[in-house]
Amino acid sequence: MKPPAKRLLLVGMAAMLAIPAVAQGALALLPGPAAPAAQPQPEAETETEVVEVVEEETVETKAPPPPVEYPTHARRDPSLAGAVAPSTVGLGAEPWGQASGAFLSTLLRRMDTPLASRWAHIGLRNALFARSPPPDEVNPVDWTAERAWLLLRMGEADAARMLVASVDTDLFTPKMVQVAVQTALANSDPLALCPLTAGMRRVEPTILPLVLAICSGLNAEPQSASAQIETARRRGPVGGIDLALAQKAVGATSDTGTAAVIEWEPVEALTAWRYGLSTATGMSPPERLIERASPQLRAWYARSPMIPFADRLESARIATGLGVFSSQALNDYYSWIYDQTDPNELSASDAWQLRLAFAASSRDARLAAIRHLLAVGEGRLQREASRALVAAAAARIDPDPELEADAPELIASMLAAGMDQQAARWAGAIEKMSDEHADPAWALLALGAPEGIVATNAGRVNAFINRDTSPGLKRSALLVAGLAALGRLDIETASRLNARHRLHIGRTSSWSRMIDAAARRGQSGTVRVLTGTGMQAPDFKSLPSAHLFRSVMALRNTDQDFLARMIAAEALART
Repeated sequence: MKPPAKRLLLVGMAAMLAIPAVAQGALALLPGPAAPAAQPQPEAETETEVVEVVEEETVETKAPPPPVEYPTHARRDPSLAGAVAPSTVGLGAEPWGQASGAFLSTLLRRMDTPLASRWAHIGLRNALFARSPPPDEVNPVDWTAERAWLLLRMGEADAARMLVASVDTDLFTPKMVQVAVQTALANSDPLALCPLTAGMRRVEPTILPLVLAICSGLNAEPQSASAQIETARRRGPVGGIDLALAQKAVGATSDTGTAAVIEWEPVEALTAWRYGLSTATGMSPPERLIERASPQLRAWYARSPMIPFADRLESARIATGLGVFSSQALNDYYSWIYDQTDPNELSASDAWQLRLAFAASSRDARLAAIRHLLAVGEGRLQREASRALVAAAAARIDPDPELEADAPELIASMLAAGMDQQAARWAGAIEKMSDEHADPAWALLALGAPEGIVATNAGRVNAFINRDTSPGLKRSALLVAGLAALGRLDIETASRLNARHRLHIGRTSSWSRMIDAAARRGQSGTVRVLTGTGMQAPDFKSLPSAHLFRSVMALRNTDQDFLARMIAAEALART
């Protein structure tokens, strides 16, 4: 067969929105040169770029089935793709307002994940997931594809799947086909590839023969599946473990009379194909590959249904630290492990410690279990997962000044799960604590509790700053930024503190001007996207305090006070 012809097209940035390079920013389907990570650029670009386009190549294999025909009454409006009403996730009826869809699509595609903030992740996920009219200047199906693609890169495999499933397949654009293929693999669901085979001929021809073989097996056509695998082995460009995994998937669906031997030893990295097909057949990739995988893939792995809970626990904790799993979801995870653990081994398990954190007979025993669980794991994601895990147990500890050493972590844990009312109960006890422990506990409530719970006057803020030992007064900068953005510290006082201590809160940029403008126009969804853009940092320690100030203020100005408070408090807790 002749190699495919190539042609060069000159296209502007807006035109590039039509056909994304799906491998960018996440797992490639198959091994090959990795696409360079896109650098976040909030402003739309106009310069011309050269893009190489590969002409369609004829695939010598069984023809895909004809497109599915939908009865009129079953048709769904692609402009309302989503799974929840905007009002249920704190958004208005039109979260995008008059924002440019082309511009927002560029922001989504270029966003680098994971974000510094778990709560910014949660807010962005809910905005992408909401069932609301698309912005202007964008194909509604392509807009859904962009949202699902970012959700995948955030580790939100389930949310991406439900978003893709809300669009009728006969309306799929090439972009949506690409994203749907990735979504099926992220969810360990090769069956979801079968409705995509017609569209894959254009955008994913390399794996199409193997997908057709898998689908033949799923359709109880073992002879056809075996023949297609054999043809792919002799003629196709895919070999090694990638072909063997397809053969294993076929064998798992029908009796082909052959067995696939999976050799992981020479494999150095997971791809979406390797991950999706191995977990779909109940086979976990080697631990060495899982451990070096991205946090987003670990979140996919955490909800892979064919893998035992105990094998996925560390990934579930990472998913919780990201914001993919809730506090309750991680608690459920430990409960399932508790039920499956040998009674003779329970006392040595963290699942038993979690039970003690809730049900031990004495306060000291419950606190000891909470302290134990808060010390589990290393790194920022694991630490935040531990806080979320013990949040409900922390809420059962009555406020007491004698617990001043535990108070900051107990409050941080409750706020990690959004339990602001329960955390606010500690306001009175904090007033009787020593400065060493009162300062961090007070600061968390000053940002995260409902307004008026603790004093936030200039004197109290000055006292915090004077005792702050963080490098560059980073904690003070985040505190003042959060309080000013929430309207709990007047702008004159905040400006004076900013200048005196060089907190750099007032810096402006093209990004700050855009998020301010989106807030003025009431575009709640656009504000969440731009908040995510501003939170592209390894952690809060490296996040400019001006980014926190602008994000929290924009959220508050679009009636998203709870999310604004949680992000502000989280910034201080994680610094």
